[in-house]
Amino acid sequence: MAKEKTNGIYFKVTDEERSLIEQRMALMGVRNMSAYIRKMCIDGYIVQLQIKELDECAKLLRYTSNNVNQIARRINSGDAVYPDEADEITAKLGAVEGLFGSILEQLSKIK
Repeated sequence: MAKEKTNGIYFKVTDEERSLIEQRMALMGVRNMSAYIRKMCIDGYIVQLQIKELDECAKLLRYTSNNVNQIARRINSGDAVYPDEADEITAKLGAVEGLFGSILEQLSKIK
């Protein structure tokens, strides 16, 4: 259960400072200013991971889930599933597994 926040910290910034804060939030993909400022005040930094394998992994997962959905619809309507389709999905899942291994290896190097 999250602790209720009961204390406020208030401070003023110039228009230029606010603009810089908003720019940095946008670069990090953060929309909640309170969360951003709280995180920066407590930790002093925010880590933004840019791992190219994540994009490829997401693409392969979308592709595979679309194929699985199409096969499920076909099975539910009484049609057959072709072995080459199952082999293709298995190959894509193998590629996803390899990408996840690469991603985890990169993450383990972060200190």
